[in-house]
Amino acid sequence: MKLVIGIVNSDDVNELLSEITKASFQSTKLSTSGGFLKMGNVTVLVGVEDERVDEVIEIFKGCCSRRKQMVSTTPPFLGEGFITAAPVEITIGGATLFVVDVEKFMKI
Repeated sequence: MKLVIGIVNSDDVNELLSEITKASFQSTKLSTSGGFLKMGNVTVLVGVEDERVDEVIEIFKGCCSRRKQMVSTTPPFLGEGFITAAPVEITIGGATLFVVDVEKFMKI
């Protein structure tokens, strides 16, 4: 058995969880936040049999696409009256996946 740990953008999580459920997987959603842009992320945990890991990975690939977004580079604590920098384009979305071995799995 494996545990797939996926860190995804919060904009992608509803479709992802819907597709995971349609494929008869069970998952747990944890709200988290990213370190670089402090944007909302969600960590999704999926326990899966070894032979179905690739199926779960394909679901993540299909639901968590990378895309461009404009963000302000001015720190929020400066307030009004300060010159603001031009927004920059960044890439958001996608998923960071970890697949780890599960030594023991129990439902109590």
